[in-house]
Amino acid sequence: MELKHSEDCDIWEEDDDGGEEEGEEDEEEEYTRTSKALNAAQAKREAFRKLKDNHDATSKSIDFDDLLPHVGEFGRYQKLLIYFICLPACIPCGFHAFNQLFMSPVPPHWCSPPPELAEAGLSPDVVRNLSVPYHEDLGYDQCQIYDVNYTQILQEKILHPDESWPTTSCRYGWTYNTSIIFSSIVIDFDLVCEKSIFPTIGLSVLNIGGIIGVYLFGTVSDRFGRRISFLACLAIEQLFGFLTAFSPNFWIWIVCRFFVGLTIPAIYQIPFIISLELVGPTYRSFVTVLTCLFYVGGMLLLSAVAYLVRDWVYLCLVTSLPFFSYIIYWWFLPESPRWLLSQGRLNEANRILQSMARVNKTELPQSFTEKLKARMISQQAISVQSSHSSTGGMCKICSTPNMRFKTILITLTWFANESVYVGLSYYGPAMGNNEYLSFFLACAVEVPSYLLCWIVMDRWGRRWILAVGMIVGGVFATVTVVMPEDASQLTLVLYLISKFAESAAFLIIYPFAGELYPTEVRGIGIGFSSYVGGLGLVIIPFINYLGTEMLVLPLFIMGIISVFGGFAALRLPETLQQKLPNTLAEGEEFGKDFQWSECLTCIPSTAAEEEEVSESEPLEEIVSMEDLDRSKSVNGGPARPDEMTPLQKTTSLKERRGMLMKQSSVIGTPIITDSSGAMKLTFWV
Repeated sequence: MELKHSEDCDIWEEDDDGGEEEGEEDEEEEYTRTSKALNAAQAKREAFRKLKDNHDATSKSIDFDDLLPHVGEFGRYQKLLIYFICLPACIPCGFHAFNQLFMSPVPPHWCSPPPELAEAGLSPDVVRNLSVPYHEDLGYDQCQIYDVNYTQILQEKILHPDESWPTTSCRYGWTYNTSIIFSSIVIDFDLVCEKSIFPTIGLSVLNIGGIIGVYLFGTVSDRFGRRISFLACLAIEQLFGFLTAFSPNFWIWIVCRFFVGLTIPAIYQIPFIISLELVGPTYRSFVTVLTCLFYVGGMLLLSAVAYLVRDWVYLCLVTSLPFFSYIIYWWFLPESPRWLLSQGRLNEANRILQSMARVNKTELPQSFTEKLKARMISQQAISVQSSHSSTGGMCKICSTPNMRFKTILITLTWFANESVYVGLSYYGPAMGNNEYLSFFLACAVEVPSYLLCWIVMDRWGRRWILAVGMIVGGVFATVTVVMPEDASQLTLVLYLISKFAESAAFLIIYPFAGELYPTEVRGIGIGFSSYVGGLGLVIIPFINYLGTEMLVLPLFIMGIISVFGGFAALRLPETLQQKLPNTLAEGEEFGKDFQWSECLTCIPSTAAEEEEVSESEPLEEIVSMEDLDRSKSVNGGPARPDEMTPLQKTTSLKERRGMLMKQSSVIGTPIITDSSGAMKLTFWV
């Protein structure tokens, strides 16, 4: 405040001198505070811009995803490694996950007669007629025998049983009709009657091993490397698959199956991760679908092998021995350079990247090594700091209502989808009149399902594919309950439509869940949902066991579960072309304003609209370094001719860019990464 030099003013100042001085001091303090605040805001803005510039300047040279364009994102090196090593490694997983279905076919059987009747010199038909009760609707009883004095009956020359004779359970074992099914663990271990559920228990134990093995081999992979983990996993799978053939009893057999189960699906997941870590983000969706197709290829091949090899012992050998040749991977399978960098093994990573560049006929940036070393040190410091500060786990995710609600929906949907998909796969041999053809068809329908899903999932969004796939699959599975018992072909058709729809949903559930969970807790969230979903694989064999009494009952139950999961998925927010949540606070806001009318919306807003919105957003709205990475996600120019996928080669440039250019989401990177960029197999304990 400025005062004029006048008499009146002087008199006034003289009268109120103390109050005026106080006012001037207050104004000066306020001015100082305002100036400091403005300077701090300006400094913060400048610091952020500087941080962004430094981050851009550094990461463009040293971030692995940004380095890949220099050495080749999908060049000759990656293609050779993926096509001849990683993808063939998926085949034994399909073999060992489902060959157990063909080890336990149940032939017609009945109780063996007592010794005095068997040694009486009578024909087999007369012996069976005298010892086994006969039912007009069901034929000879499979688990009951007449409990009478056969010595007296033979003395009295009675050749026809009396229906009033008392019965008891089989005392002398069982006789099997081996005219069609001549080899089975059911025959060798007498797994019938009160032991008929034992093969189902064996299938459940296989999946229990899988739940444990995912964490076990995931830990080995994250700590000791992908190469060591994969080779150990492969050795255990083939060794115990081989030893299964020599099991002297059921309990040894089930122990072998448990150890085989430890490697499923780790034997499939590890080469899948190696493939994803070697290619650029643009190509990860293609690699994901291709890996699924090779896995299905293993299942298709298994149906042919099982058809040709009907002896369960030889089937174990045929599905194990050929894969011992994979020992050559010891010399040809390189370690993941991403993992090497995350462990500080810069020289080894550099050698692999040099080889990659040489095979792809490209060159590494000259300043690569030093800048990568600096980035590696800073990222390791960030990893240590984040490991000390990360607490809360699932309690942290469920602490807010919207995140808690979405977590419940994701977990329920995952449980329903995975249980039904695997349950339908297990039930394939029971459908139709030929178990081998039925299983082949059940696997074959997955191929067009995956290809269709690959084409439309970046156009129609994730939620609708997931929800519609589960609802349609559930409805067709449920409808089988109204089919006549003799309509086996029509029931098979309905089953195949259901499997087709469920396969599309199965492909999308993992990346969709990864996009819904905020980056801050994505690993914990996906780990929790996938482990709960894995529990369904332990239960589903027992649901399929109900089919021994009523063929379509398991389909009806799985259909109800699938429809329920599909409607739960409809309530989840769409993630395609949306700014994905980074922090828990963002996750809480994401989908919070969901309207039920959105359930009817299939195609989300276009990428062009999103680009207009992103261009209008101020710099300050980027709130984390991850957002900076998102803003630079691979949207670059067209791929080189030697890096094109089949879909890129067969579509126009415009269609190619629209289909393969990924939004900033985890659809291209469905495996969780740590701060160093290495993908994680274990993320929830």
